[in-house]
This record gives sequence, structure tokens and C-alpha cells, in this order.
Amino acid sequence: MRILVLTSWWPEPADNGIKLRIRHLLRAIARRYEIHLVALTHDGADTTQRQEVDQLCASAIMLSAPRRNPRRRDVIASLWHTQPASVRVRWEPQWSAVVRERVATLKPDIVLAVELSTAIYAHDLPGVVRILDDPELVELSEWRRAPSPARKLRAWLTWYRQCSYVRYLLRSFAACSVVSEAELDLVRRLAPANTRLAMIPNGAEIGEGPGNWGEPQPDTLIYPGSLTYSANLDAVHYFLNSIFPHIRRRRPDVRLRLTGRVEPEHLVALPSLEGVDVLGFVPDIRSEVARAWCEVVPLREGSGTRLKVLEALALGTPVVSTPKGVEGLDLEHGRHVMIADTPESFADATLRVLEQPELRAQLASQGRQRVVERYDWRVIGQQMNDLLGEVVERYRWMAPGRPRIGNA
Repeated sequence: MRILVLTSWWPEPADNGIKLRIRHLLRAIARRYEIHLVALTHDGADTTQRQEVDQLCASAIMLSAPRRNPRRRDVIASLWHTQPASVRVRWEPQWSAVVRERVATLKPDIVLAVELSTAIYAHDLPGVVRILDDPELVELSEWRRAPSPARKLRAWLTWYRQCSYVRYLLRSFAACSVVSEAELDLVRRLAPANTRLAMIPNGAEIGEGPGNWGEPQPDTLIYPGSLTYSANLDAVHYFLNSIFPHIRRRRPDVRLRLTGRVEPEHLVALPSLEGVDVLGFVPDIRSEVARAWCEVVPLREGSGTRLKVLEALALGTPVVSTPKGVEGLDLEHGRHVMIADTPESFADATLRVLEQPELRAQLASQGRQRVVERYDWRVIGQQMNDLLGEVVERYRWMAPGRPRIGNA
């Protein structure tokens, strides 16, 4: 079976959550099917880093264009357009032409569009079975949390427009996969009854376990995440401003290590870097995470499920997180992770992990076991392959026309 995969990122290096998801899904699909990749990116990429992509894919190309943001008149025009302003202003006719050429040449059994931004290039392809992966609606659904009535109204309008757009798109998709139960509930309200829905969560590699990366370093915290992503920058700012001072007053030798892409202007925006080691981009962060006593995840915004949490637990590194940081994950406070929703409780939970070896050992053991049971990429990848096979098999037995695939 031949799969044409559309992504909004070039998968290498896999230095953020969606790239990690893409990489692991490609690995899984390649074990069973023939993959052809088209990356449609507004963020640019160095395609010289393509060793694994070329191993996994029969063909792979990247198309890049500058990111254009909606103007005021574009936003106003959304009142009568089906597509949100961000979709209309970033539409690239040449990308559509290339995707259509690939479909005409390859005649794929399925077009898999990863993320909502690629779905527009798949939705009207003639005679092709389409699957949408990870539409990411949960963050927009939280419009009620906006801090003022005016911003709440704008957030609601954005949410309403996005729901209308997703409802429109899903009419032409045979199936949609999501990463969490919350996302599944939202999509179920929008999808036609004949669209197959499946939960295919994010995961972690269950390979080398605790102890294989060297001894954890006392009083070391880590936050892995590119500060070029606003949610990560906000998390680090919140931690350094409101949480880290409480920790350092009680344990002055505690240090925080930051990994991920960062620009000078991001560091300037942070309140203080005392006690902080900025490592920048690290090709393989597993050794850094495994050698920390604790990973802190003080996220307050963003969407999706947190691969950084799952990767830390898979390595046996305890995690202290806000509720937002573990959103969508089946993890229990005090057993698999520590969850705290105020600066004071976050600092106290972190200090407990640093000061209590028994708690660290318990979180390391039970957290890793939960990932092994629920979030092994090998199992998750098999779920995606099963969905692909099911959709094609059902389509083959149908009369010509749009697939009728019921929800399970």
C-alpha cells in the first residue's frame, strides 16, 4: 500500500513535539507500507538533514514559503469566508499544484495530512482516500479562560470559526486521528457520522532505561523545550520569576538546565538567569534528561500532549508539572508525576522530589511503568497502521463515491 504523507514540518532534526510525532509515525508506517513525503513549511528547514527521512520514505520533498500573518481586513473578511484568515493568507497555489502532481503520479491508496494546516491541500483531491491526524482543537476550546470580556469574545469568535472550518474539512476525510480523549470529544461533535475517529496518542521510545546515561546529578532540574515557541518561553519565564526563587532560597545549589533552540532576544526577556545553564539545541537530549534529578514542566498554555513529559518518564526522570503540562495524559499525581497549580505548590513539590530519595525512586519507577503500559511508540505506531489498513479495506468494498466509515 502506498501512503502520501503531508506534513507542516521537515522531520529532521526532531527537535519539537510535532516533529517527534511525525518521525515516529513515519517509522511505524514504513514498517508496513510505502511512504512518499511532502513537507509544506512556513518555518524553513535544512533538508541536508535527511538521513532517516531517506531511509523511511520512497520519496521526500520540502516546499517552503514565508509565513504571512493575517491583516485586519483579512480577519474581518472571515465573517463570510469558510476558511479562517490564517488559512487564506497562507494558501500557496504552487503547493497545491505539487500535491496534485504527486497524487496523479503516485496514485496513493491514502493521503495522510498531519496537522490541520496541511488538510487544505488534501481536502479536495479527486478520488483519494484522506485521513487527518492531530487537528489540535483543545487549546482554542479554552476561550473562557481569556482574561477580559473583549479578549474572551475574540477568543470565542476564533474558536467558532475554527470549529466551522474543521466541520467543513471533515466532510471530505474518511478518518481523523487525535492525540487525547479531550480532543476526541471535540472532534466527535464536528465530524460527520461516517467519519472514522481514532485516538492515537503521543508516546515515548521505550529503549534504554534509567542508569544507561550515567548517574543523575544532584540538585539538577531540566526543562527541554525550544524558547522560540511562545508556550515554552512563557513556561520558563513563569518558573524563573515565580517558582525558582522559592526553590533556591531553600536549596541554593539547585540549578536549572534549559535545552532547545533559543535566540538572544528570548534570553533578554527572561527575569533572571542566576542558577541557570542555557545549553541551547542538543542533538539528543536523552542524556541530559536522564541525568537530571527532576524535569520541571511549568506550562500554562499550548496544545497537544507533552512528549517531553513522556520522554522523561521513559528515562526514569521524575516530573513536576502544572495541570496544563500533563493535559491529555493518563498520569496520577503522587504516583506517576507531581502536579501543582500554584507557584508555591510547584516549588514545594519540586523540593520534595529533590529532598526525598524514596519519592524520586517511586516516581521514576511507576512513571516509567505507566509509559511502558500506555505510551510505547511501537504500540502507538501499530495503532496508526491498523487505522490506515482499516480505512483502505473498507473503501475497497464500497461502491464509487465518498467512503462510508462509521465511528468506533
